[in-house]
Amino acid sequence: MIPDVDNDSIVYLNGQHVRLGDAKISVLDRGFIFGDGIYDVVPAYKGKPFRMEGHLARLERSLAAIGIVSDMTRDGWRTLVLDMIARSGLGDCMVYIQVTRGVAKRDHGFPKKVEPTVFCMVSPFERPDAAKREKGLSAVGIPDIRWLHCEIKSVSLLGNVLAKQRATEAGVDDVLQFRDGFLSEGSSCNIWVVRDGVLLAPPRDNLILEGIRYGLMEEMAAAAGIAFEARAISEAEVDTADEIMLTSATKEVLPITHYNGKPVGKGVPGPVYAALRAGYDKAIAEL
Repeated sequence: MIPDVDNDSIVYLNGQHVRLGDAKISVLDRGFIFGDGIYDVVPAYKGKPFRMEGHLARLERSLAAIGIVSDMTRDGWRTLVLDMIARSGLGDCMVYIQVTRGVAKRDHGFPKKVEPTVFCMVSPFERPDAAKREKGLSAVGIPDIRWLHCEIKSVSLLGNVLAKQRATEAGVDDVLQFRDGFLSEGSSCNIWVVRDGVLLAPPRDNLILEGIRYGLMEEMAAAAGIAFEARAISEAEVDTADEIMLTSATKEVLPITHYNGKPVGKGVPGPVYAALRAGYDKAIAEL
């Protein structure tokens, strides 16, 4: 048994609903052997999924990018998410979906006639507390040493794990990663920089995983009259930023108020963050 995990919760595995404690896969599953699979996470508030279509579209893009063919349609994924939330009885929760290439003899090439392994579980999550929202987070900058297909939401997350461990060892909340002197993302989140009232984000390309909140942040910025620009952001621009923020499915949008041991701006959440935070809360309330 795994501590702090509800082994009696019901999960979905290859068409069956079973106890988490009873769910089993073969040791020859390519997700286990090679990290050959993808995943996505759909957050829900009071049992209602948030930006689900964006998450499912990204799930399908990731599957196509690595050549995994699933019989599941968009309606099928949608039904799975809604059914799993209902079965869980949870309010604020996250629906985790993982698809691997399946079980086959260990060989690097794609196997023929193999069925993908499809797994889904629901876990409770707590929204960011008042301290994180009002005081902000801390971060340090590190080199981005990951592979060149970060746009694929792969289960091969060793680079992200090592990045998060760097944050833990530094005693901060997260890291900001840089490739060739330009900002990419956090350990598992998108990063946003504010300079002279303009909201900046790294461009959508293969060097970042485009979070579903990326489009939402653009929408909220436009609604609040905040200028937005997607472009390469240098380390020097991050070092002298007026505000820095991160976004993810479970962290929502949070300010980073201390970076590399120094205050960001005045060391408190700034006005652009406040406007976007208000927009995010409004979007959740409208579910």
